[in-house]
Amino acid sequence: MARMATRQRVVISTIGAWLFGFLIFFPILWMVLASFKTELEAFAIPPSFLFFHWTLENYATVQERSDYFHHAMNSIIIAGGSTLIALLIAIPAAWSMAFSPTKRTKDILLWMLSTKMMPPVGVLVPIYLIFKTFGLLDSRIGLVFILCLGNLPIVIWMLFTYFKEIPRDILEAARMDGATIGRELVYVLTPMAIPGLASTLLLNLILAWNEAFWTLNLSTSNAAPLTTFIASYSSPEGLFWAKLSAASTLAIAPILVLGWFSQKQLVRGLTFGAVK
Repeated sequence: MARMATRQRVVISTIGAWLFGFLIFFPILWMVLASFKTELEAFAIPPSFLFFHWTLENYATVQERSDYFHHAMNSIIIAGGSTLIALLIAIPAAWSMAFSPTKRTKDILLWMLSTKMMPPVGVLVPIYLIFKTFGLLDSRIGLVFILCLGNLPIVIWMLFTYFKEIPRDILEAARMDGATIGRELVYVLTPMAIPGLASTLLLNLILAWNEAFWTLNLSTSNAAPLTTFIASYSSPEGLFWAKLSAASTLAIAPILVLGWFSQKQLVRGLTFGAVK
């Protein structure tokens, strides 16, 4: 009886997990299907799920109207650059807070986290004026800078929790062997925290890739990433759902592929430290 009850629980839990996953994924599936429809079929009521006239016209129109590869390259440079710089800053910062804490360490961590509670629109005007003064509007450098600062508190917090899981004795043994702080970070701490570093990198990359507020307000064409590319299909004439779906599918495709191939590393990293 106990085995049957356990098996029933496993089956019910599995079915529930699949249903929950399908509900989360369904909007993405619907968007992908709508991208292969005509505008009339995208608005049709009742909607057609699979049995409709499949067409690539929307993708051809999107590529003719906008330079997808230009926006995709901007997204790669901005998201990748901001993530790498944030990691370079966060690794030594998290190391010092985890292994050499002071009386103010907890206060600093809480203060950094509190900055994420402030709505970005509250600092839009001063940030915009600063960017305008230094010629950073519509520039990749400016967007890398602002996205790095915006995600830095999350990166430091995640790395701090991962580093706290590493035994202090190992670092002390390395110091007794004559390792400097730099060698300790590069050759001892970093290899042990690779799962945590990988998951932090992936999550920060996804956050930077999906960032829309700063990219829409601080870029127009030269440095415009894929979020601006998607927003360009919302016009005063209305929403062209089929073309908007095609543009959105092209925008999320790279990050979906990256997430699919790195999901094992991501789960391993998220279960490595205290952030679960």
